[in-house]
Amino acid sequence: MSVPPRVVHKRRAHITALPLYYSGHLLKKHSYETDFKKYFAELRGDTLFLYKDEKQDTYTEKLNLLQLRSMQLASAYQRKMSTIFTLMMHTDEVHLKIENPDTGEEWRSYIMTIVKKEIPSQIQLLPGQRLLLEDALAQEKIRSSQVKKPPLPPRPAHLLGAPAFVPPHKDTSDHSSPEMLPCFFNVTRQEAEQMLRQNPEYGGIIIRPSTMANNYALTLRQVTAKGPVMKNYRLICTKSGFIIQLETAVTVSSLREVLEYFLEKTEYSLHPYMPGDIYDTRIEVTPPCSTQKNVPKAQVAPAMRSQTKPGEGEYVRPDDHNLNKVQLDEELWKVV
Repeated sequence: MSVPPRVVHKRRAHITALPLYYSGHLLKKHSYETDFKKYFAELRGDTLFLYKDEKQDTYTEKLNLLQLRSMQLASAYQRKMSTIFTLMMHTDEVHLKIENPDTGEEWRSYIMTIVKKEIPSQIQLLPGQRLLLEDALAQEKIRSSQVKKPPLPPRPAHLLGAPAFVPPHKDTSDHSSPEMLPCFFNVTRQEAEQMLRQNPEYGGIIIRPSTMANNYALTLRQVTAKGPVMKNYRLICTKSGFIIQLETAVTVSSLREVLEYFLEKTEYSLHPYMPGDIYDTRIEVTPPCSTQKNVPKAQVAPAMRSQTKPGEGEYVRPDDHNLNKVQLDEELWKVV
């Protein structure tokens, strides 16, 4: 006796403890497999659950979409052709095949929306389909905001009590305390992306702690033809150096070599994130100020009067003692 679909749906919701956003049939294979296998898939939260058929209540496999680095379309969109997507995960490549190209476009829209927490700019959905996608995005934002984030990994001993910005110091062969660069910040992935988004003029590369204990990560902001893109890379700390987890892993001996590797591979189009001091950018001409001071007038000594006798007909203003003599003569004249 088959289990009613309503019961199966209820069991799946209980087992996964995640809201259902989208579901349907698809085919899947890993990079090491040769043939596709058919599954019934459900997108719940940020995880893709795969079932053998619609009646199975326990999933066979699941894909954590938070590990998704990129999603590429293997062939151009064609109305009568199957759609194949390549999901580039941190440790593997997963290929999804959808028989109906319109359904494939819905799968692409939902996966990219849930991962990026925003609706892609270029999607081909009907208005009703877009409304359902917007509703799923709103639910996922609420759900993800309520999920407790894992704590940051412990900081190296030489950084305990230090500020988030760490100046460079001399390199050491002890990789448990590696050389810290000016672009190292003790921030989360979300904080690093926000720093790069808000201050692109400071640079495009941040090295930060990883959610994996005692390891590191690199966040970069790269400008493409479609606009700015955020990318995150894991740096595994080993006794001999660091492993950059790429499709083909790269091993270097220090964080400085990690930085140099990314600068070289991006053809030096990026530079490390280093906040600079604020400098003025305009030169203004101010009117000259008067430096003349009020100098008191000099006290000039009176000129010496000439001692020569006046000629005939000249009027001479008598001095004070001469004036007194004239007045005395007049008074004597009156008395006589």
